[in-house]
Amino acid sequence: MADAPQTPDGRDYRDTVFLPDTPFPMRGGLPKKEPEILAAWGDLYADLRKQRQAEGAPLFVLHDGPPYANGDIHIGHALNKTLKDFVVRSQFLLGNDVDYVPGWDCHGLPIEWKIEEQFRAKGRRKDEVSKAEFRQACRDYAAGWIDVQREQFKRLGIVGNWDGRYATMDFATEAAIVKEFHKFKNSGQLYRGSKPVMWSPVERTALADAEIEYHEHNSPTIWVKFPVTGATDDHPDDLLAFRHATPAIVIWTTTPWTIPANRAISYGPEIDYGLYEVTALEEGLEFEPWAKPGDRLILADKLAEEVFKAAKIAGWTRVDAVNPSGLECAHPLAALHPGFGYSVPLLAGDHVTDEAGTGFVHTAPGHGADDYEVWRAHGHHEIPDTVDPDGAYYEHVPLFGGLKVLETEGKKTGKFGPANPAVMEKLIEAGTLLARGRMDHSYPHSWRSKAPVIFRNTPQWFVRLDGEHGLRDKALAAIDATTFHPAGGRNRIRSMVETRPDWLISRQRAWGTPLAMFVDRQTGQPLHDDAVDARIVEAVQAEGADAWFTRPDSDFLGAGHDPDRYEKVEDILDVWFDSGCTHAFTIEGRADSKWPADLYLEGSDQHRGWFQSSLLEACGTRGRAPYEAVLTHGFTLDENGEKMSKSKGNTVNPLTVINESGADILRLWVSVVDYAEDQRIGKQILQTTVDAYRKLRNTVRYLLGALNGFDEAERLTDLDQFPPLERYILHRLWELDGEVRAAYARYDFQDVVRPVLEFCSGDLSALYFDIRKDSLYCDRPDSLKRRAVRTVMDEVFTRLTAWLAPLTPFTMEEAWTTRFPEAGSNCARVIPATPAEWENTAEAARWAKVDTVLEEVNDALEAARRDKLIGGALDAWPSVTAPADAISAFDGLDPAEVFRTSGAELSAGETAVTVKVADAPKCRRCWRRMPDFSESSGLCGRCEDAVAAIDAGR
Repeated sequence: MADAPQTPDGRDYRDTVFLPDTPFPMRGGLPKKEPEILAAWGDLYADLRKQRQAEGAPLFVLHDGPPYANGDIHIGHALNKTLKDFVVRSQFLLGNDVDYVPGWDCHGLPIEWKIEEQFRAKGRRKDEVSKAEFRQACRDYAAGWIDVQREQFKRLGIVGNWDGRYATMDFATEAAIVKEFHKFKNSGQLYRGSKPVMWSPVERTALADAEIEYHEHNSPTIWVKFPVTGATDDHPDDLLAFRHATPAIVIWTTTPWTIPANRAISYGPEIDYGLYEVTALEEGLEFEPWAKPGDRLILADKLAEEVFKAAKIAGWTRVDAVNPSGLECAHPLAALHPGFGYSVPLLAGDHVTDEAGTGFVHTAPGHGADDYEVWRAHGHHEIPDTVDPDGAYYEHVPLFGGLKVLETEGKKTGKFGPANPAVMEKLIEAGTLLARGRMDHSYPHSWRSKAPVIFRNTPQWFVRLDGEHGLRDKALAAIDATTFHPAGGRNRIRSMVETRPDWLISRQRAWGTPLAMFVDRQTGQPLHDDAVDARIVEAVQAEGADAWFTRPDSDFLGAGHDPDRYEKVEDILDVWFDSGCTHAFTIEGRADSKWPADLYLEGSDQHRGWFQSSLLEACGTRGRAPYEAVLTHGFTLDENGEKMSKSKGNTVNPLTVINESGADILRLWVSVVDYAEDQRIGKQILQTTVDAYRKLRNTVRYLLGALNGFDEAERLTDLDQFPPLERYILHRLWELDGEVRAAYARYDFQDVVRPVLEFCSGDLSALYFDIRKDSLYCDRPDSLKRRAVRTVMDEVFTRLTAWLAPLTPFTMEEAWTTRFPEAGSNCARVIPATPAEWENTAEAARWAKVDTVLEEVNDALEAARRDKLIGGALDAWPSVTAPADAISAFDGLDPAEVFRTSGAELSAGETAVTVKVADAPKCRRCWRRMPDFSESSGLCGRCEDAVAAIDAGR
């Protein structure tokens, strides 16, 4: 259009053609523009809440799972917080009031380690620093990172009550956590037990299941002989006859270091066992096997051959069947030290199988959950202490005192120490090692230190899941009453709660909320005194958890209790207990919030973490879950589907993406991916997102330009006056409105953005804009069709900027304020009501048929262009035949307008398109070749009428 030549009389018609005009730039310039929008918003969240509350809007509560206050945000943070922002903004868009208070988890080992490093750099060991000084350094460190992360989240466009943020280290918060802990103490759900727990020697503390992750590990394996020393009368007399070698029960283990802690051997009552005599060994070996001809070994029949293969035994005889019940053995190290001179009984256990090993389980009750349970079930109560908190044998352990099971210092930190090889050497010396090897298997590691953990017997505090209070049953009932997105989350968390052990809540560290209670030294029971509890809570409220460690006991116990009678517990609470209490001090009891929350949203790993700890805490204190629904997302991988790692160099820094491309690009990526599964991100994927953003931005830009000068006087209100194409686009708006509302309501953001983007590229850019640009540019301003076009474009713009406001808020804000600079923030809007009369399935069916014909015509026009028959579509006058049903769809339509040609002929018949050249002169204004062309003006009849109307209005 811009190249329209002058007419014969010299007139230039450019100024009579309406061309889109807008200051909204084609290039987003988001890294520069977004901070300006953030500044203009101010405290947007507070403004939105104030507006919705004034409107009496329903309340929606999203409770924030706290990220850890340590380090810059990473791509996982960006995904998580962006999804939460989608929820918050979409709920505002749906007309609700939304309570969302961002929070931080501040206690725990990662910060302790950082502070220990800082003190070591200054030449001070942790034991040279007072607990008060150490805790203050941790508090300062966490506070600094809260400030950093808060600004990074804001830059991402996250709205929330940032001024009212919560942190688990705030004094009031620590007091609330102590108060929640007291509820468990005083209800009888808390107990102290001495049992094997997962212990991290590197971190020097017990760990709960949620703090464990499993990695492949290469471990030594050993087959060990326990000589049989006694049998009950129901065993054959020949079993222990002097003329035969002493039989031995063979066990198999991947933890040689636990052999000194052995107290029993477990067997399976339903397993068939046999007594086997070795008759021959493998020959031609580079070493001499430890087995000897004549050795008698007791094994599960199903596993005997595998054991013989490991021991290089070539020949054997099954002497007899053996019932292990009633047998007694000697410890395999008994010959080397009298400290191992005790009898080792055989215990029946349901945990024993004949799937692997020997059919017998070496039982060290201080180092295994099954071992502990079977030992106690058979009436044994003394649990040996073998390994100290630092992962070394206690000095009283014969032969091995002081040896490290796990290294906790230096370059070998987290590696297995000399204990394993030392035990194996002593077994060889004692003649009781039958075979050894190595195997790769899944082994528990601390999710923080990444170091292996061990099972270790130690006194700890637990919350009881079964029994009188039935916490497990309450939690399972609450799971069944909760909505899960995706639905599979229910089964996942349910299976975990069904099988989990009692909740281990004590930790032996410094930086955390204490188990602030006293224990009666005479009874071993916690003190139940409301006045004492109140004084503890009051002190923590005023001075933080430090008060518990620094104030004298008498300040809390008061005059009614003798401090000498009570032990002050100085363990700290499991950080999962901290975060599991957040509902109690963040949403409960606030006038502008409600309990329970409508939604908890975190990664799928939180089924065993925050979702579960919150569930157990709330069910234990309130009898139900603190949430109505739970939404989980997957993890972010690189473009190749591999886990991100700094060492691999495949990480994507969200701050870099924001600085280079803008937050809306990152947000658009989040909206497009299926967050319920693991997602991928990288340069190519982000480039695809940038391309999609450009198309979206160009759509919005075209609408802004096309609507330049549109006002209410121009708006067409009578639906009967709208042409068929406009009625179809209104139908699509009606259709999308329902889809968008439903998708936001079920938190399915992919089902918002994908249909809307497809609408922009398909229905709008490829169809509507292309067809209607002729009417928009060249029809007289007061024509009904042009008014209808601009009215529909206004409705499209109004809805696009609302629908996409939660997902790309910066761009939609820029678009809205470009057009309506005085209308307030786009974020404050609700989705406009869409009239029911816009639904028009007949037009939808019509345009589906039209589209099939249009595809054929477009193909033919493209071929004519390639063949140089025409220069452009306006040079063409196609003749189209198609089935009668398809031709009937064009009733009431101008086929030339649909085809973007100067004219067209339609007839029923076999599908075919013949492209003819339009033989009329070219209109100097609209470029169409029309039969009513005027030589004097150089215009077609439509343009002559439009120019006359424009001239008359000047």
